Amino acid sequence: VFLASLVLIIIGAIDDKKVNVDFLQKAMKHSRRLDALLSDLIEISRIESGEMKMMFRYFSLREFFNSLLEEVQLQAEQKNISLEFISPSQSVEVFADKERIKQVMLNLIENAIKYTSANGKIIIASAIESNGVRIIVTDTGCGIAEEHLPRIFERFYRIDKDRSRDIGGTGLGLAIVKHIIEAHESKVEVQSEIGKGSAFRFNLKGNTM
Repeated sequence: VFLASLVLIIIGAIDDKKVNVDFLQKAMKHSRRLDALLSDLIEISRIESGEMKMMFRYFSLREFFNSLLEEVQLQAEQKNISLEFISPSQSVEVFADKERIKQVMLNLIENAIKYTSANGKIIIASAIESNGVRIIVTDTGCGIAEEHLPRIFERFYRIDKDRSRDIGGTGLGLAIVKHIIEAHESKVEVQSEIGKGSAFRFNLKGNTM
């Protein structure tokens, strides 16, 4: 499509304002996708090579969740999706790289928004366990078929290539999530059912204040 638009401009359609604007819009869209892909490739390369150093420290989970809500609220509202954050009644601190866990959470929440239909719901919850704090992102989206679950954290793995192309994304997001969580000596797990939604969960070291 992009090359076809370029050919049209070269052979004389450049004077057609509608074609010109359409071409520029497509060029910008492709440019953004390439930029996102390059950034994710650099990111995953740094993680796998050990060049990315983690900065572990304690931080308040409730304050962290509140900050996340501010960043993703508008995206959810645009699809009329309700967002709910559930934290333990007592204050909890987790020991992690705050920026990397933020990257993980944004990836999981934004994916949930993409694959959840209008009027759906996303719940971001945390619970205190004996070995730390469990964090769960649950949605009422389209769900993932069982045969795909073992492979969704692979690079560039697409469940539905046509739909993924329409929605966007680089195909590296969940691979990056997997590597970051493993660097925190944990494992990201997923449960899903077609038509009912998905739940991604992982544990972090932490304690109550």
